Amino acid sequence: MTVSSARLQEQYIHLVRLGWDLRVLGVSNSLVIPAAGPPVLEIMSTAGVEVRVRVIRRAWGWVFTWRPWWSVLWRRSEWVWADDDLAANTIMAAVTA
Repeated sequence: MTVSSARLQEQYIHLVRLGWDLRVLGVSNSLVIPAAGPPVLEIMSTAGVEVRVRVIRRAWGWVFTWRPWWSVLWRRSEWVWADDDLAANTIMAAVTA
């Protein structure tokens, strides 16, 4: 397994766990695994807006982000640690606000 495929597999695992946590909250979601590129989790906000959640590796661990790439580390309200047990709640609160 290459480093690249190991990283993609780890992203997949984090997104599947998040998808399950969102399902428990009653939120429909879809995991998208493109032929090229990283996987993303698509959710529909209560306002009817499709939100694409990505998981990226930072120096201190994995984070979920649901805003454009340039805002990943600038605004705390636009990302959450992937290991956070309340990540699904945090994401839903942010995208429905």
